[in-house]
Amino acid sequence: MNRHPTLFVSHGAPTWAMEPGTAGSLLRQVGEALPRPTAVLVVSPHWMTHGVAVCAAAQPRTIHDFGGFPEALYRLQYPAPGHPQLARVAADTLSAAGLPASLDERRGLDHGAWVPLLHLYPAADVPVFQVSMPATLDAPSAWRMGEALAPLSEQGVLILGSGSLTHNLYELQPGATRDAPYAVEFVEWVRDAVRSRDHDRLRGTLERAPHAARAHPTPEHFLPLLVAAAAAGRDAPVRVLDGGMTYGVISMESYLFGDGLRTSLAAS
Repeated sequence: MNRHPTLFVSHGAPTWAMEPGTAGSLLRQVGEALPRPTAVLVVSPHWMTHGVAVCAAAQPRTIHDFGGFPEALYRLQYPAPGHPQLARVAADTLSAAGLPASLDERRGLDHGAWVPLLHLYPAADVPVFQVSMPATLDAPSAWRMGEALAPLSEQGVLILGSGSLTHNLYELQPGATRDAPYAVEFVEWVRDAVRSRDHDRLRGTLERAPHAARAHPTPEHFLPLLVAAAAAGRDAPVRVLDGGMTYGVISMESYLFGDGLRTSLAAS
């Protein structure tokens, strides 16, 4: 059975909502090229729980889960509908795979979900629901979660892992004119693992990649990549969406896994 493509997005700073740049333009192209999904399932590190929870809200609210940004950012809304029926299917599917999941009918969309979706589906007309990241998630269990969610892609669901290919907020360089060499080297290592479909290498990134501990002082923003890659399956073709680097150290690189696009992309 054909699977809907899956997607990993580096969601950057919340201000990406108002400053699309190259990464936002590429994501909009992806939204136009993809077959229209029945819903988008988002896994974001900005919703972490004990165990797994699935958002079953019929109309999830827009959560502004950040502080100290321009007032205009807090006025942005992403009024996409939820999909309670598919949320229940996701919870049942996870539970059947040994990942017991509960439903949360009050949860909204955190900025790891709605900021990239503003670029991917700006009309907010595709249903969206989130699956939380368990606080204990690690590389093996993130891969297992992606494999467990894969059957939803066979129902036309776009599985979107939203994180960051690099995420060292301690080394942000506002106004940087060159990218930090360590961040560039880490990104190139991951890109090679993704392109070559070397899943063993990809799963071991945080232990084996150069500068991994510096690129990810904590793992939660990397793990959604493993969810998206595992959900796509072993032989899924990969497109690199090179969104560049922000603040000298925060990669905006994203990956599209799968085929069946309606139009071509200006991405490698």
